[in-house]
Amino acid sequence: MAFEAALIGILCYLGALSSPWLLGLTGGWYLITRPLVSGMLVGFILGDVQTGIIIGVAVQAVYIAMVTPGGSMPADLNFVAFPAIALGILSNKGPEVAVALAATIGIAGTVLFNAMMVLNSWWNHRADVALEKGDERGVYLNSAIWPQATNFLMRFIPTFIAVYFGAQYINAFMDSLPHIVLSTMNVLGGILPAVGIAILLKQIIKNYSMLIYFLVGFICIVFLKLNMVALVIVGALLALIHYNYKPEPQAERAASKPADDEDEF
Repeated sequence: MAFEAALIGILCYLGALSSPWLLGLTGGWYLITRPLVSGMLVGFILGDVQTGIIIGVAVQAVYIAMVTPGGSMPADLNFVAFPAIALGILSNKGPEVAVALAATIGIAGTVLFNAMMVLNSWWNHRADVALEKGDERGVYLNSAIWPQATNFLMRFIPTFIAVYFGAQYINAFMDSLPHIVLSTMNVLGGILPAVGIAILLKQIIKNYSMLIYFLVGFICIVFLKLNMVALVIVGALLALIHYNYKPEPQAERAASKPADDEDEF
């Protein structure tokens, strides 16, 4: 299990917000740190790809609308994507419990993220001192090497410890919890994905009438049991109808009236 824990710890570092190795943010933060992708990767490492993808989808729905403006991070998605999903797979308690675990670990991960930011400011100060002295090697070490070493240690070590020791104790710990705690985690884990989708809809929908299309898609999936190909076709037809036959806004209709209509009085 040590090898698997080490692989997940390395992936956690490669997907960190300030890791430059996988084309910077493109391949790291915006690719492998997405829970949908990390769930597949972690599931492959732990030998259960199907469960990893199922848990990744559920966790992705929770954080689908998460943004980090100005470096402010409500939850550390990096720790959600790797140690949390790994523990969710190892717990064998279903995606709902895994989502509740991910939410808890993600909030706790912000403590380490803020600690890393504080340490980075210290390395920056040392780089400024080296620059004043004309020490090029000191500038390079304090601006590139030591911050990345700090980032690696603060990602790899917690992930390795959580996965390695969690693999031994997570099942016993989950089984020791009272039934009411597990029931609460199941309820919260079922609600959180809906909250994530609701936040996303709040951001992208300007007119509440657009919710009709969301409800149509929901009905197609839940009640009509359409697959994704059929749903894409239905969505494309609805988009064509909406953009070609939508009613003209009142403001544009008023502006299109002849100017001499005002002189009839």
